[in-house]
Amino acid sequence: MIEKYEVPIEKLKNKCDMNCFDFNSTVDLYPLQGIIGQRRAAKALEFGLDIKKKGYNIFVSGQSGTGRNSYALAITEKKAESKEIPDDWLYVHNFKNPDSPIVLHVMSSTGKILKKDIANMIELLRKEIPKVFTSKEYENQKSVLRQQYQNYSQEIIDALNEMGKKYGFIFDQSEKGLISIPLKDGRAMSEEEYKNLNPEELEELRKNSNELSLETIDVFNKLRTLEEEYRNNVKALDEKMSLDVVTFHMNEVKKKFEERQCVIEYLKNLKEDIIEHISKFKGEKNEEMKNPFAMLQRSSETFFDRYLVNLFIDHSEKTGAPIVNETNPSYYNLIGRIEYKNELGVMKTDFTQIKPGALHQANGGYLILQAKDLLTNPFAWNALKRALKTNKINIEGLDKQVGYVVTSTLKPQPIPMDIKVILIGDPYTYSMLYYYDEDFKKLFKIMADFDIEMDRNDENIYKMARFIATHCEKEGLMHFDRSAVGKMIEYSSRLADDQNKLSSRFNQVVEILYEADRFAEMMDSNVVKLEHIEKAISEKKYRNNKYEEKILQMFEDGSLLLDVEGEKIGEINGLAVTGTGEYSFGKPSKITVATFRGKSGIVNIEREVKKSGSIHDKGVLILNGYIGQKFAQERPLSLSASIVFEQLYSGVDGDSASSTELYALLSSLSEVPIKQYIAVTGSVNQRGQIQPIGGVNEKIEGFFKVCKLKGLTGKQGVMIPHQNVKNLMLADEVIQAVENEMFHIYAVKTIEEGIEVLTDEKADDKKKDGTYEEGTVYHLVSKKLQAFSKDGQKNQKKKKRKKTNRAE
Repeated sequence: MIEKYEVPIEKLKNKCDMNCFDFNSTVDLYPLQGIIGQRRAAKALEFGLDIKKKGYNIFVSGQSGTGRNSYALAITEKKAESKEIPDDWLYVHNFKNPDSPIVLHVMSSTGKILKKDIANMIELLRKEIPKVFTSKEYENQKSVLRQQYQNYSQEIIDALNEMGKKYGFIFDQSEKGLISIPLKDGRAMSEEEYKNLNPEELEELRKNSNELSLETIDVFNKLRTLEEEYRNNVKALDEKMSLDVVTFHMNEVKKKFEERQCVIEYLKNLKEDIIEHISKFKGEKNEEMKNPFAMLQRSSETFFDRYLVNLFIDHSEKTGAPIVNETNPSYYNLIGRIEYKNELGVMKTDFTQIKPGALHQANGGYLILQAKDLLTNPFAWNALKRALKTNKINIEGLDKQVGYVVTSTLKPQPIPMDIKVILIGDPYTYSMLYYYDEDFKKLFKIMADFDIEMDRNDENIYKMARFIATHCEKEGLMHFDRSAVGKMIEYSSRLADDQNKLSSRFNQVVEILYEADRFAEMMDSNVVKLEHIEKAISEKKYRNNKYEEKILQMFEDGSLLLDVEGEKIGEINGLAVTGTGEYSFGKPSKITVATFRGKSGIVNIEREVKKSGSIHDKGVLILNGYIGQKFAQERPLSLSASIVFEQLYSGVDGDSASSTELYALLSSLSEVPIKQYIAVTGSVNQRGQIQPIGGVNEKIEGFFKVCKLKGLTGKQGVMIPHQNVKNLMLADEVIQAVENEMFHIYAVKTIEEGIEVLTDEKADDKKKDGTYEEGTVYHLVSKKLQAFSKDGQKNQKKKKRKKTNRAE
């Protein structure tokens, strides 16, 4: 009677037809270009990379292993090849405001030329300018100026002496300038004579000196003016003599960069600064340099450091637009930083210590970031958003971000930004950012969603074979024969849990490729065959199934109670999926139900002890709705029931056991026994329709392994939702047992069909009056609930009589 629900053998696994392959091994195939089965994501990436408008940055969403990283990098590299190489960027000294270095941009590959040309120019000027000032022409012109100054100054000194004689003084030249010396008998007074003056003579001397000072103020001012004019004339002569040399060498640089206004402006300021500080080029030692401590302080930073060029971004090695895959997107790694040098315990910096970040390096091209790494680095996410909103890259210290006391530092001129950011993350991260960060949806308007599966059609099967061929060529693996390729197709469908799909988690596929190649090498084969794939899969499973083996040992020695023979009332075998790490397996569990008179309804014991998840709680509550809809239309439901997963101590979640619990509940109420050799999985709705669940292959194989341990009888099997038939990709061992009629897979659509499979009894044949046919399971359930209800009404009447008697 139940054979009509049994799943045919051909539907237990979608085997790959090797005859459809037109190759003997992957050596006959061309390597795959692009990616398999991600058309939607590929189109989104293509569009996002092509559009130039602000805010059209890309968030690549998908699970790890779907090829999102490799494909994003591959398509970006392809786009970058056709784009122009961006400009080089350089930081130079700001002669007007040294704390704000100026940024220059020149054509790609010419940044190092500008840096070298300026360095050579300064070096030549330092050699040639001193020669100018040792020439006869310069010495003659300077001598004329000196002679004029000396003549004019001597005339003024003579005038001063004439005035000084009236007051008994004479002026003499010293290292400190002109000084007045008192006269005695028409000659300069000696120091001994000055000491021997009496107080009256000293007072007279001071009086005359004061009067002389007042009278000679204008003359001294005239002398100072003359001295200033002399210095200015000498300086003007120095500038005039050096101007031709500076202009000559600077014009050579200007010719190369005449189209870059920023460079021309900088060279203009550079020329003015050189002329202004021409004495530095003459090699004259000023007072500061005579001080040994001053020299020590400037040991690592000479005056000429101001003429250096910081080649900030150099694209001379690029063949297209830059691509930066930043693996550590910290704040400073993104926006750049200003480094410091320790000089005698003092931290110093200058524009040559400005270092670029990933945004600078990717400017004019593409920046690839991992969302998790970016969001776990403090301040990095806000720094990226700020740059994208302003289209400028500002190099700022963290002290400004966290409100610390700001110390004196440089504030480099910001660099204009033209960049496409590709942020890679999972769907959960995308949703969180979209809903909780208002800037995110404005800055990342393109979402490229990578699926975890793709259609299993001829095109994708062939592409998967070419994918294998690509890795053989790229990683130096042995090539795979057609049987090995077919097995990999089946393995991919198993990973996808769908007969009509292939998994897009290519990392798991690649792992088997690598491991099968190793086993082929160990077995002295020159090509990877079916046996090597099977060996790789089994060994991978063995490395991870320690926990499963211990569970099976507990079933074998009776530590975990599970009946796989006979029939029992209110007991059923449910199926769950558990596991550690990447390996999961099915674990059967005994579910028992106790029903009795009361009004508590259905009590989930797991929930009461806080071992049940919310989805499992929902599944149990659905049972109330189903029982009420079926059996409480004409009378109130009077029922107490408890449901428990026996020997379950770690907790349970999910609603895949809700139909299983309902079968046990109906069995307890009807007192119709359930076959213990058929395990059940499946969700149920309030209308009694069976709904699909996940992990169907692991659940079937888990119960099969327990039955195999305890001994296959030919009756055992598993009942699943009919929607899950398309998910079956069972192990060959299970399929062989089904083929030998030692194990069975049943698929049902409703609770009524499930009851028929589990009890060999009909569930709900109804009469015309709406009642259930005698002998059916639902009739027995209705009868039991009616009895509970009548007993409940009698008890209520008794309670009312007692209350009335007490009142009287």
